[in-house]
Amino acid sequence: MPTSPSSGVQEIRKSIAARLREIRLDAGLTGRDLAFHCGWHPAKSSRIENVKALPSDADIRAWCTACGAESEADDLIAISRNARSMYMEWRRLQRTGLRRLQESYVPLFERTRLFRVYSSHVISGLLQTPGYATALLSAITAFRRIPNDVEAAVNARMARSHVICEGNHRFAILLEECVLRHRIAGADAMAEQLGHLLAVMSLPSVSLGIIPFTAERHMWVIEPFMVFGDAEAGIELLSADVTLTAPNDTHLYLRAFSELQRLAVYGTQARRLIGAATAALK
Repeated sequence: MPTSPSSGVQEIRKSIAARLREIRLDAGLTGRDLAFHCGWHPAKSSRIENVKALPSDADIRAWCTACGAESEADDLIAISRNARSMYMEWRRLQRTGLRRLQESYVPLFERTRLFRVYSSHVISGLLQTPGYATALLSAITAFRRIPNDVEAAVNARMARSHVICEGNHRFAILLEECVLRHRIAGADAMAEQLGHLLAVMSLPSVSLGIIPFTAERHMWVIEPFMVFGDAEAGIELLSADVTLTAPNDTHLYLRAFSELQRLAVYGTQARRLIGAATAALK
């Protein structure tokens, strides 16, 4: 079973803590000794070694200096910064609203040639209509209690989706059938959204598969994710946006995508599922 995306970050944090402990032990210092040299409470050393607290850059440098291992500091700081950048809490990314977040993805979207997208909860942002996006981003704004810039955020989301029709991009997109049925928006907006899916299916750059309720699952429903080319994966959690670039991590999501593809239906069968979801709106 694949590990959760945040577990990769946790493993990095554990490795940093373990290395700091080794450095302390090699220096012949106790946790209390280290705290004295660093000028902090002994509990802080224990919390760092037990992965209860992530050390700051200054903490790592002070730790290494106290242990006579200054040469270790730069590498550990770089690893620690990478762990922090992998796991970005939504409250930080969305603190000024949603528009800037939508715009921040544009360079990545424009340089990516092959998108692999798996959506288990909502229609992928790449395929959203203005009505659906407005309803979804309004719900996110209310839930997060962030500044309301939904109109501007929707416009930015629609603008970034130009990659669907322009440029040398290809899209392999998988939706769980439940995504078609979730009433994210009102009946009219949902009908428009489902109709848009049918239209997008005709684009030569898009392969849209639907995983039916009735699929005999050898791969369970997992968190939504997008793989950009072969080098980077983005995973959306309730609490954070996780970026994975380590080859083992991206390979794991590429493998999961391949397994999920085997469950999907395409063409006429996919259109039937979209049509049935549309009919259920009446």
